[in-house]
Amino acid sequence: MLRLGISARCLENGQSAHEFARQTAEMGFSSIQLSLPETLTSIDTGYGRLSAGMARHIGDAFRERGVQIASIECYINPIHPDPALRRRQLELFKERIRYARDFGCGMVSTETGSLNADFSWHPDNHGEAAYELCVSGLRELVREAETFGVKLGIEGVTSFVANSPDKLARMIADVGSSHLHIVFDPANLLSADNIDGQAAMIRRSFELFGDRIELVHAKDFVLEEGRKRAVPPGTGEVDYGLLFGLLKERKPYMNVVLDHSGLPIVPEDMERLRSLYAGARSPAQLIER
Repeated sequence: MLRLGISARCLENGQSAHEFARQTAEMGFSSIQLSLPETLTSIDTGYGRLSAGMARHIGDAFRERGVQIASIECYINPIHPDPALRRRQLELFKERIRYARDFGCGMVSTETGSLNADFSWHPDNHGEAAYELCVSGLRELVREAETFGVKLGIEGVTSFVANSPDKLARMIADVGSSHLHIVFDPANLLSADNIDGQAAMIRRSFELFGDRIELVHAKDFVLEEGRKRAVPPGTGEVDYGLLFGLLKERKPYMNVVLDHSGLPIVPEDMERLRSLYAGARSPAQLIER
């Protein structure tokens, strides 16, 4: 069974929690990756504003519609070049962790950041200094996650610190906590440089940290003159047959979140993904043939 969800960033901003929940349920999604405060702008959820009551109010809106909050998205820059702003972002993330359970959510997620404040590619993002700075921040965050019984989710991106399955696996080992999990987005780990090795990349990810994958992003792209252009999921380069086959074999009932901001959400995209999932065969079954 494909548990198909949606990123709140793909929906209209400014709605109330109840409007978000109603729209999510009526579109046929079973879960949502909730962004605060970027999308839920009808209520001030900025730093210092959250309370158990507010989190429960928002969470109840989704529970009443049968929609799971699969993750609270808090995409900070854990290696921000300004130490003061980096500290402020880490504290914001820890606040999200403290209230996650009140939302009815078990994970708060982020990417691993860039040495440029605007998250653009920096030539030193893949160096040891950036890596050590990121791991230091993650260790601090995961201690908070352990205290409050919440998972910390990290997402790999080719231009950021964790740019490959091996770097993500190294982070898991170096942070050293069972509370560190993975938001797996194969499109973000692919580029013109490694697209020919996509199958090996996806397989290696499941080999290295398949047990830690807690959420999967569904989006797609095509390459035009070496640059990625977003297209509806299942119509581009991402090998959904392999991805869904591995999920069926190793991680059934995984929350797969549609995450293609900037493109309209249409029923055809959802049906395409459901069809691809239904037709996917596990790698073991393919070998048997």
